[in-house]
Amino acid sequence: MLIGLAENYTSTLFCSAYRTMAAEATVHVQEFFTDVGLFLFGTDISTEEFVNRFFDTLFPVVYNHVINPGPTDISLEYAECLRVARRDIRPFGNIPKKAIGQMGRSLLPSRTFLQALNLGIEVINTTDHLQFSKACSRALLRMQYCPHCQGLTLSKPCLGYCLNTIRGCLADVAEVDLHWRGYVQSLEELSGALGGAHGIEHVLLNFHSLVRDALVQARINGPQLSEQVRPRFYPLLGQTRQ
Repeated sequence: MLIGLAENYTSTLFCSAYRTMAAEATVHVQEFFTDVGLFLFGTDISTEEFVNRFFDTLFPVVYNHVINPGPTDISLEYAECLRVARRDIRPFGNIPKKAIGQMGRSLLPSRTFLQALNLGIEVINTTDHLQFSKACSRALLRMQYCPHCQGLTLSKPCLGYCLNTIRGCLADVAEVDLHWRGYVQSLEELSGALGGAHGIEHVLLNFHSLVRDALVQARINGPQLSEQVRPRFYPLLGQTRQ
């Protein structure tokens, strides 16, 4: 839900402020947030890789519609050259680097948290399906009728019966307790890294603000960017548009 909301915010930015390029840009926005989801659920991809890919693919669209608009689209070859050159030309200034830092700090703890939760689910499922002997099953059933075991703490416990039953029937499970407490404590500590200015919610829901700042910077630096682009690719391609 969070990824979908952040994607909607970013797409809305283009639809409201950059309508001519909204259709093309939205495709790259969708690809970016698909990569975010894949990363969170364990795909072998780096945040730097998919953030750079987003701004690489966005640059030809911005150049065609904002920096150097024309009656026709630039050729596919020219668009590819612009995509490859984006990191050298730096049309968006330091915004991509800032986005890489924010995504790395927020998504990695979230990814680790999700992986830890899945591990906990496996442990719970395993312990929930333990098989007991007939003797233990009868003993555990009798414990259900102990007032103290039912939460009536003012009642006296059934002498040593409950303790002996647990020791005899749940000894293997009891060994997990110390590790489980450590696991829960680690989850609590990790969850602290998920909030605040570097938390995943804040970073994803404000990604559209970074994109907006990047587009403004490209527009302001449009003349300089055009001067950088022309010597690089005009002789190579002969013509920029088809």
